[in-house]
Amino acid sequence: MIAIIDYGMGNLRSVQKAFEKIGHEAIVTNEASQIAGASKVILPGVGAFEDAMQELRRRDLVGPILETVESGKPMLGICLGLQLLFDVSYEDGKHEGLGVLSGEVVKFEVPEQFKVPHMGWNQVEIQGDVPLLK
Repeated sequence: MIAIIDYGMGNLRSVQKAFEKIGHEAIVTNEASQIAGASKVILPGVGAFEDAMQELRRRDLVGPILETVESGKPMLGICLGLQLLFDVSYEDGKHEGLGVLSGEVVKFEVPEQFKVPHMGWNQVEIQGDVPLLK
């Protein structure tokens, strides 16, 4: 069974449905015992690094995540979930991560002549029932 960690900041049901679609049982949980009992663990995420780390700490999920990694079980970080596995992030300041992966999450510098796509919701405008990118 696959455990998808619920810390209030993720596309949980989408991840669960994807695994179910390919024939794997996946549960969404914030229970340490279910995370420990899973054969594989997924840390998804959508949002800001600092807020996500605060939620992991508040919900006492840092320990179960580190225990999963130490046990050698497969663990997948998706989007923000992958970033959280690093030592530190510089998104809106300097914030300590889980320290599972050595390294830093930094904004890359791009020369002005290059355009970097942005997929965030803050760039979407709704007209009627149709979302339009700004």
